[in-house]
Amino acid sequence: MGSVFTVSLLQHKVTFLVGPEESRHFYRGLDSEISQDEVSQFTVPTFGPGVAFDVDYATRHEQIRFFGDIMKPAKLRTYVDLMVAEVEGYFARWGQSGTVDMKHELELLVTLIASRCLLGEEVREKMFGEVSTLLRDINDGMRLVTIMFPRLPIPAHSRRDRARARLGEIFSNIVRSRRSSGGARHGDMLQCLIDATYKDGRATTETEVAGMLVAALFAGQHTSSNTNTWTGASLLTHPKHLGATVEEQARILRRHGDRVDYAVLAEMDTLQRCIKETLRLHPPALMLMRHARQSFIVSGKDSNGGKHEYEVPKGHTVASPLLLHNTMPHVYRDPCEFDPERFSAMREEGAGLAYASFGSGRHACVGEAFAYMQIKVIWSHLLRNFELQLESPFPETDWNVVMPGPKGKVMVTYNRRKLAATTTTTI
Repeated sequence: MGSVFTVSLLQHKVTFLVGPEESRHFYRGLDSEISQDEVSQFTVPTFGPGVAFDVDYATRHEQIRFFGDIMKPAKLRTYVDLMVAEVEGYFARWGQSGTVDMKHELELLVTLIASRCLLGEEVREKMFGEVSTLLRDINDGMRLVTIMFPRLPIPAHSRRDRARARLGEIFSNIVRSRRSSGGARHGDMLQCLIDATYKDGRATTETEVAGMLVAALFAGQHTSSNTNTWTGASLLTHPKHLGATVEEQARILRRHGDRVDYAVLAEMDTLQRCIKETLRLHPPALMLMRHARQSFIVSGKDSNGGKHEYEVPKGHTVASPLLLHNTMPHVYRDPCEFDPERFSAMREEGAGLAYASFGSGRHACVGEAFAYMQIKVIWSHLLRNFELQLESPFPETDWNVVMPGPKGKVMVTYNRRKLAATTTTTI
């Protein structure tokens, strides 16, 4: 059908744009021309009132600014020690050898890291089990049917609504307690949101802080968990690239000893490329969507490769299907193959808008650096300390949810590495 085509979906016209040139206006157009608001209302029951797509653009833009401040390098540096401590403590509980469901293990670990870095000690030390269960119910409540019917009375939505109400209660109580205590200071995301102020000087409310936390966790926790599992499955089925990452860790270990900090993580180029390639083949979302508030023209190719200009009419839903966008054969050589070297300096495939797993342009994900950092800390430790083997077949994709992840269990056998006497078992 070419790179620009329209389909009808329940009386909605959805125009798909596939390719970097075709998607330029999608990612870089002004919100007054191509907007997220109309197509993202299905998130309101999940995120709650007063945040994200329940508020006007100006308010939402300021809330995004709060997250941008939290994710600046100076703040990210403070999270590394917390992440390392969680990872070391978690895998210290593993035995000398065994078989585990890697998907379950990494989902739990990512939630622990989120609790430590983002939600604070109140959740991490006292309410982790309950919060973890509530987050799972919220993630499970975002089905494909949710996009069209966000309040459809189905069991998954009922569990979502109960979980959202309880999370709002938990987070609001913590906000109230911290504000009343006055002197206590914390370095987590929660405290940053409590301290944030709008341009007019107004402080954030308990409801807003709770909603922004839920939105951040939904956007990051589940996607990071999926990407961790996909990364492991991809490495364990590609010995060449697994060997390259293990060798890189050994080289870094010789240079830095058992110390991992922000700068050391930045040196892990091979692991970075493996994660990026994983995200290319297994993006966090099926597609990104906008609403055309004005008509606009795009250049595209027809089914025979001929170039044409197409008008996207006002009122259409516009979609960037990441699964197609990230596997274009004229951009990526052997696009369906796991080949992290395509992002090396020698090849540099997927530059600019050709790679959009974290979005791009005006609405690029503010949590991208945090996600890479978290995944690197986890897999750096695993690669250094364990020999791993995938026992299950390479996982299929669960297409029933908005953020598709590995389907079923992902069983992995592990054996602790025998480290030299001059090294330790910690990172």
